[in-house]
Amino acid sequence: MLKACKHCGRIHDKNHDCGKKPKKNHAAFKKNAAPTRADRFRWSGAWKRKTEDIKRRDLFLCRACLAELEGTERKHNGRDLSVHHIEPLEEAFELRLADDNLVTLCAGHHRQAEQGEISKEILRRLAKEPIKTN
Repeated sequence: MLKACKHCGRIHDKNHDCGKKPKKNHAAFKKNAAPTRADRFRWSGAWKRKTEDIKRRDLFLCRACLAELEGTERKHNGRDLSVHHIEPLEEAFELRLADDNLVTLCAGHHRQAEQGEISKEILRRLAKEPIKTN
């Protein structure tokens, strides 16, 4: 049976493994690698509940887009959201569920935050400031 490949756009047999398909880069998927404490936490129910709480707190909007930081495409952006740890899990595991260490970001701003292009001070301010709903 043939199907269109979402990775390359070509038609392949459904069992064909397309070379354009992204490889999983997660440590737990690497051969013989044990999941880290951070990996196990990210898979936990506590983290899943907390991410929903933080997204609800942030009104399901990217806080960086609301503040119109560099890279903002639209001010009220609710697309492709995730919750970012301002202090990384690997450095401050004890802050893993602290509300003021968590902020909702779109994919673009999350990438910028991970690369240090958005300062931790700005992210902390965004996490602490309530959203004005005028």
